[in-house]
Formats: sequence, structure tokens, C-alpha cells
Amino acid sequence: MPEEPVIFMKPKSALLQAHTPFYYPEFSNELHYEGELVLRVSKNGRYINERHASKYYNGITVGIDFTARDIQAELKKKGLPWEKAKAWDNSAVIGKWKDVTPEMLKKTINFSLHKNGENVQIGVTTDMIFTFDEIVSHISNYFSLNIGDLIFTGTPAGVGECVVGDILEGYFELERVFELEIK
Repeated sequence: MPEEPVIFMKPKSALLQAHTPFYYPEFSNELHYEGELVLRVSKNGRYINERHASKYYNGITVGIDFTARDIQAELKKKGLPWEKAKAWDNSAVIGKWKDVTPEMLKKTINFSLHKNGENVQIGVTTDMIFTFDEIVSHISNYFSLNIGDLIFTGTPAGVGECVVGDILEGYFELERVFELEIK
């Protein structure tokens, strides 16, 4: 168990824009999907106390943090940062936003990722190592949070490889929030 959340950043250009096709990156031979819950920051803040953290995000969805696993392995061997493997253009996909409510935060949230119609990742907030509020508070100790920032909250078991032609679908509870074809 890690003592604190692992943090890495993706630039604005990493976000795949709506109605834009996703293309397998030409520099990788091993592309992996990592389905996660994503929070949308709604208030600027720094050094946010955990008990107030829920006031700093107002949207939630399911997203994919794509990773060029072959590139990441090379970088890890050399002790180098992972940005080349995780922060390339269009490497972050998000679904349709859901409004965060106090009631929602009191219950268990289920999410999943399907590949070609098969459920490959199942996540539930009660299995998360760190709560949303712990993650937001921790990040804000190092970086100012700004309205519109997105926080990918961590990956449940089931990460795997994808290839051209695969169809990936993200589900928040039972609602499909995105569908994506790897081209």
C-alpha cells in the first residue's frame, strides 16, 4: 500500500476532444487502457484541508488514462519520468459529466470499462486506496488547483492492452458515458 497517492500530470493537449477520433500512437507497440473515475475541479485552491475538499469538485465521470506501456517500461528502467508514456496528445479520454452531490458522495459509486462488449475493469469507490477528498487535499499541497482541472483518481484491477479496432466503453453505474474506437 502506498503511503500517499502517486501523482503525474498530463498537459491540456492530452485530453481527447469530443467528436475527435482516437488513433493508436505511432511511437508505441503496446498501448494499455486504464479506466478511472475522473473529478472536475470547480474552485481554485491550494493547501485544501481534507474536510473541505469536496467543495472543490463538482463533476465526476469515467475516463481512460492511456499508457504506452512499452515506452513506460523503458523509462522506468532508466529511472526517468513517465510523461512520454502517459502525457502524449489525446492520451486522456473522459465521458459525459455527472453532477457531484452530497448524497452521491455518501454512497458507493460503481464504474466499469468494457472492451469489445466484455467487462474488463470493474471499480467501486469503497475499494479505492485514497478517497476523493484525500486525493484533492494531497494534490493541493504541491499544485494549485484551478477551475477546469481534471483529476484521474486511480485505476482498479483489469488494466490491459488494446489494439486497432477495439471498442472501449465507459460506464458510470449502469449508464454508458463514452464509447471509443481505437483507430
